Amino acid sequence: MSNAPMPESDEPAHDPEVLQLAAKIFDLARHGDTDTVVAYVDAGVPANLSNDKGDTLIMLASYHGHPATVRALLQRGADPNRPNDRGQTPLAGAVFKGEDEVVDVLLDGGADPRGGQPSALDTARMFEKTELVERFSRPAG
Repeated sequence: MSNAPMPESDEPAHDPEVLQLAAKIFDLARHGDTDTVVAYVDAGVPANLSNDKGDTLIMLASYHGHPATVRALLQRGADPNRPNDRGQTPLAGAVFKGEDEVVDVLLDGGADPRGGQPSALDTARMFEKTELVERFSRPAG
């Protein structure tokens, strides 16, 4: 066994300060602090930053009912169809939580109601949200 020191990693994901900042930004998205989230993204934080569960900023903003934050993230390139590690999409989360305004913003931003597992369409069926089932079942365009 060698007594040579392990090489230090320059990978920022393991830097405690970076992890602390990322946690703060996820909290800002979760609480709908649109201006601050936008300032971080505009300063270089990836619009599709995800946490250890695969939840992106747009997923957290969608699930917690913050349409302005969702809209701002979409305008900065956030992917409305990116599933988390459980296969859930921001649109399915918004349907599950009954966040109708967020649903509208996500659909305007290109969210696919058939993506993810369960999809937003499956979620709408499961909770008998017939208006959304009909809306999601219409052909695109």
